[in-house]
Parts: sequence; structure tokens; C-alpha cells
Amino acid sequence: MTPTTPTPLPRLDPLLHQPVRTQIVAFLSGRGEATFSELKRALAITDGNLGAHLNKLVEAAFIESRDVSLTARSQTVFLLTAAGRTALADYVAQLTELVRVSGASARPDDGFLVSPSQPQESS
Repeated sequence: MTPTTPTPLPRLDPLLHQPVRTQIVAFLSGRGEATFSELKRALAITDGNLGAHLNKLVEAAFIESRDVSLTARSQTVFLLTAAGRTALADYVAQLTELVRVSGASARPDDGFLVSPSQPQESS
């Protein structure tokens, strides 16, 4: 009898695997665009922390920025690029595959992972 070769685990994108960057890209995916101030409020992080993460995402071409002047003061608006949208979709697919190969399943009602051997509550 030959040993079975384990299924290789999917490789997660290290840039998006950082939680703040995942949140930024996911937020922009749903929102379309957001100012620095809006992102800072939504993520509840410091200016410096947000700026560093935004710079990494801009360098990777996952997001882009543009300045808009609606008042006397201009604001920087960030938006997800096509490459960023693709990277997010790939990242979610990689996470889904990781759950699949681990033999666990996500329970939509509580967000926790459940092993097939654990009983699940019925609704």
C-alpha cells in the first residue's frame, strides 16, 4: 500500500494576508472609493499605520489614488484597481480552498469553522 500524497495547501498572497490590507481592499471593493479619512474611521487605525498600508497597496497597483477638490481643501480618494479586484477574488478563493482541503466547513450563521466530525446545530 502506497502512502497518499497530501494535498498541497494553497499559497496565500502575503500582501493581502495582512489583516489591515485585507480590510482596505475589501472595503474598497464594496464601497467603490473612499477618502483617507473615511478609511481611517472605518478601520479605526492611526494615520501612519493607514498610510503605510495604503502605500504598499499602491506600490502593488492594487489601489490607486486621486486628488479631488470639492471644497477649498482637496482630499485624496482611493479606489480599487482591476488588479486589486482580481487579487482579492484570488485571495478569497485561496482561503476557500484552504478550508476545503482542511476538511472543515464554514458555518454561515456563526462564522466559525467546523470540523466534519463536530455535530452541527440544526435550525
